Amino acid sequence: MAISSNIRRGPIRLTPDMDRAAIAALARTLSPHLRDDDRYVSETRGGRAEANVRLAAIDPVAYGRTRNHLDGAVTQLSSFITHGVVSLPDVRDRVLGAVDDPAEAQKMVQQLAWRDYWQRLYRSLGAGIWDDLEPYKTGFEPSDYADDLPDDIKNAQTGVAAMDHFISELLTTGWMHNHARLYLASYICHFRRIKWQAGARFFLTHLLDGDPASNNLSWQWVASTFSHKPYYFNLDNLQRFAGDNVDTAYHRNKLLSGSYEDLHLRLFPNLPPIVPQPNKAKT
Repeated sequence: MAISSNIRRGPIRLTPDMDRAAIAALARTLSPHLRDDDRYVSETRGGRAEANVRLAAIDPVAYGRTRNHLDGAVTQLSSFITHGVVSLPDVRDRVLGAVDDPAEAQKMVQQLAWRDYWQRLYRSLGAGIWDDLEPYKTGFEPSDYADDLPDDIKNAQTGVAAMDHFISELLTTGWMHNHARLYLASYICHFRRIKWQAGARFFLTHLLDGDPASNNLSWQWVASTFSHKPYYFNLDNLQRFAGDNVDTAYHRNKLLSGSYEDLHLRLFPNLPPIVPQPNKAKT
């Protein structure tokens, strides 16, 4: 292999004159475990200078108001946190310093607290983070779920336009909005009945901010193995939060259509039907 011959000649190092393409080629050379057909290089820039720009742009009030919208005021600082460029206290201090009333920063501070909680659980669970922490609450047994992702999901060719958009975004940028992650995880677990572990591995393969704590425990929350019920959504919800960049047209997303009551019967036929609650907003 090329990497072996390079190692015999001595260590490979970055040099100041390397352009982005050369750096990407070097990274691939030093990462022989990467898939040969994965040639996407994210345009996301790393480093403390870029992190400082994002820290300065934090708007906790706008975040609290729009965070569920895929075009909302999110920070995209997760990659910098995962790789130790900034710490959770760094972000917390910036968030609290950007508001007059700490209550205005509540939603963002809560998300930082959840991330810290996931990490603490991971330290306790270790490799057990890949095991179902609780039984499924879907009316199905683990054996009812497929073990592996099919190629149509891996290649963004599911025929469900919104899901293909999210998968393509993951493959090309290494990042997705948290709500898009929940949508795609729910699609994989419940609409396609595939084990959450398969989806979690897929995410960790491609996410720049991927870490087993936040990733796996969020997947388990969606699957219902770390929650009291499964998380699922319908096309109306997707259309409400997706924004203009995602194709949510009915005829290209038919699988997702229907009321929550109808989807519950379709996705979880072994569970009792749910009682409609006309005035309760779904998020």
